[in-house]
Amino acid sequence: MISRKKAVVWGVALVLISSILTMNIELAFGDKVLVSKEAFNEYKKYNKLYSLEQVIEDNYYTDVDEQNLVDGSIKGLFEGLDDPYSQYMNKKEFESFMQYTEGSYSGIGVIITPGEDGYITVVSPIEDSPGFKAGIKSEDKIIKVNGKDVTAKEMDKAISIMKGKAGTEVEITILRNGKETIDMKIKRQEIRLKTVKSEVLEDNIGYIRITTFDEKTADEFKGQLEELQAKNITGLILDLRDNPGGLLDQCQEITDQLIGEGTIVYTKDRKGKTKYLKSDKNKIDVPLAVLVNKGSASASEILSGAVRDNKEGVLIGTTTFGKGLVQSVRSLNDGSGFKLTVSQYFTPNGEYIHGKGITPDIVVEDVDEQLPTAIENIKKKIK
Repeated sequence: MISRKKAVVWGVALVLISSILTMNIELAFGDKVLVSKEAFNEYKKYNKLYSLEQVIEDNYYTDVDEQNLVDGSIKGLFEGLDDPYSQYMNKKEFESFMQYTEGSYSGIGVIITPGEDGYITVVSPIEDSPGFKAGIKSEDKIIKVNGKDVTAKEMDKAISIMKGKAGTEVEITILRNGKETIDMKIKRQEIRLKTVKSEVLEDNIGYIRITTFDEKTADEFKGQLEELQAKNITGLILDLRDNPGGLLDQCQEITDQLIGEGTIVYTKDRKGKTKYLKSDKNKIDVPLAVLVNKGSASASEILSGAVRDNKEGVLIGTTTFGKGLVQSVRSLNDGSGFKLTVSQYFTPNGEYIHGKGITPDIVVEDVDEQLPTAIENIKKKIK
C-alpha cells in the first residue's frame, strides 16, 4: 500500500503531467518533443515524483492495482491541504455521499465531520435513527468501527463500513468528553429523511423542525409553512437543534421566507472576491424564535446568523457548532467526485463564526427548558 506521503507526491505528479501536456510544444522529433524552458523547469522540479512511481512499479512486493494508486494519490493531494472539509471520493464513495444529499441511505444515521483534532466527530445523530436511539451525542468521537481504529483521515473508510444492508449490525466505539469510551452495537436501517416536521403548539404558535437541508427541504418547508399560516398561527418557532447543515441553496430559499429585504450571508474567496446572497421583501409577519445548540452547524448557522443580524427573530439555546467554510461539490467523468473548500462565509454583520459558533440571544443550557422559553418569548410578542 502506498504511504500517505508518497500518495501526495504521486498525486502532484499526475497534475503536473497534465499541465505539461497542455503547454505549447515547440517541436517534435519522432517520440521526442522539444518543450518550452518553463515546462522543462517544471519537469526538473518534480522529477523525483516520476522516479518514485517507477520504484513502486518495479519493487513493490505484489502486483500493484493501478486504479488504487491513482485514487490514493488524488486523496493524498487533497489531504495535503490539511483541511478536514476538502476530500476526494472514488466512485463508490461519491455515490454514497450523493445518496445522503438526496435524502435516503442505509446505515446508522449520524452526521459526522473530520475533526481538527484528528478524530471523526459527530455533528449530530439524525432524529429517530438507530444512532440516535443508541445514545450517540453531538461531539462524540468515533474511534473504532467493528473493532478497527479509525481517524479523521480515514473517514470515508469508516463511513463505508457503517453503511450497509438494513437489519445488519455494526459495532461503534466512541470517545466521549475526551475520557470515556463506549462500545455500541447498532442495527442498521434504511434512513429515509423527512427533513421537515411541523405542528401547532399552545396559543396557536406554529412549530417547524428542520433536521437537515437536503434537495427536498425547501419545498417541504414551504408546504408546511403554508399549512400553518392557513391556521392563522400567532408566532413561529423554528427548531434547528442538531441540524448539521446541508445544501446552501435550500437554506437560502428558506431564509428568504423568514427575513425581509437584506443579506442572508456573504462569502469571500482567497482572492478577496465577495459574493452576497440576498433576500427579498416578502417574509412571515409573525414573531419568530429559532432554537439552536452545539449540533446546529453550517447551513443552520447561516440561517441563524441571518435572522439575528437582520433582527427578524430571537435565537434561543446554546452556542452553535462553528463551521464557517463553504465547499464546492463536483463530479468527475468517471463517477468519482470531490469536495473542496472554496471560500469562507460571514454573517450579514461581518462575523466569521468558524471555530467559535454563534452565541444565542437567550442562552438556555437545560434542553427541556429551551422550547418552553421560546414559547414564552413568542407569547410576549403576540400582537
